[in-house]
Amino acid sequence: MTRQLVRTSLVLGALALAPALANAKEPTNAEVDGNHLERQGNAEEKAADADKARAARREKKGKAMKAEGKERNDQNEAAEGARLEKKGKAKMKAGEAREDAAETMKKSGNKAESAGVNEKKAEEKAATR
Repeated sequence: MTRQLVRTSLVLGALALAPALANAKEPTNAEVDGNHLERQGNAEEKAADADKARAARREKKGKAMKAEGKERNDQNEAAEGARLEKKGKAKMKAGEAREDAAETMKKSGNKAESAGVNEKKAEEKAATR
């Protein structure tokens, strides 16, 4: 009984969505390109966030090594810690720049997508005249 009710509800749900899907128009090339750029920007931003997290860990480790080296009067360890800290800061700046580029990519994708939507609306408006 329950299985039949579930099957029936799935079939009726699919039939209810069928007209909506049939009326859906294909996206324009600008929309497709905009969506692609936006997805690419999101992926790039995620990767930049991961790079920044790694850089922060490296910088923290470098600070700890530097402090421990100074505490023990171990100049080699202090120098290694300073080098790691410096490298972490550089990687952090690179990650921030990469994140800014990803943000720009996402914005240009949104602009391209909205241009495609406007194009589609203009075509529909011209077709109704």
